[in-house]
Amino acid sequence: MNAEPADQIRLLDVQALDVRLSQLAHKRKSLPVHAELDTLTKDLVQQRDLLVAAQTQASDTAREQTKAEQDVDQVRTRAARDQQRLDSGVGVSARDLANLQNEVVSLAKRQGDLEDLVLEVMERLEAAQERVAALTGRVTSLEAETADATARRDAATAEIDAEVAKIEKDREVIVGTMPDALMALYEKIRVKQGGVGAARLYQRRCEGCRLELDMAEINEIKAQPRDQVVRHENCGRILVRTADSGV
Repeated sequence: MNAEPADQIRLLDVQALDVRLSQLAHKRKSLPVHAELDTLTKDLVQQRDLLVAAQTQASDTAREQTKAEQDVDQVRTRAARDQQRLDSGVGVSARDLANLQNEVVSLAKRQGDLEDLVLEVMERLEAAQERVAALTGRVTSLEAETADATARRDAATAEIDAEVAKIEKDREVIVGTMPDALMALYEKIRVKQGGVGAARLYQRRCEGCRLELDMAEINEIKAQPRDQVVRHENCGRILVRTADSGV
């Protein structure tokens, strides 16, 4: 393939832009804030799950307390009614009187047990509510940290994206002046060779694979006309000759 020496040199400009684009893509992907966000997101999900569980437990315990208090009220009401019958003695046989006295004693014990249960449930509810409050605080804090990290990530990626857009525009301008065949060859090699399709021949060394050419290769390149597109036998990249090539 033949291409004007000036076009071959401009190929190095395209390559430099492509290298910078690759660097920016890597930088964007490996921003430290990404790892920070991953950790925060996992922590936030975990704490939210714990909060939901704690809220459910608090809600269940609150219902349990309400039920226990209702049971206490029912026993208290029944005991008061029985005591009233005992106190009045109206229409109460001796047998009924004995039964009522036994029931009043039994209800008093039942009421005491239920009141103890209410106190125990109240303690558990207080503990559950404290856990809900603590977890709510953690979730709120993590949400704030996540929002801050997200803003920092967006700012960093926006800055990188702006530079990428400028470089892509500059590249488009250069490529628009280049021969299609030369660019097609360059792109094919670049994809195959890890992002580097053209390299400068500098002081008899290929800057693509960093190997120095032997004299047979140098003499072969010297024999080629300046518009001949030459490639390095070792790495296959396009070798661009400049004043510093040593050939």
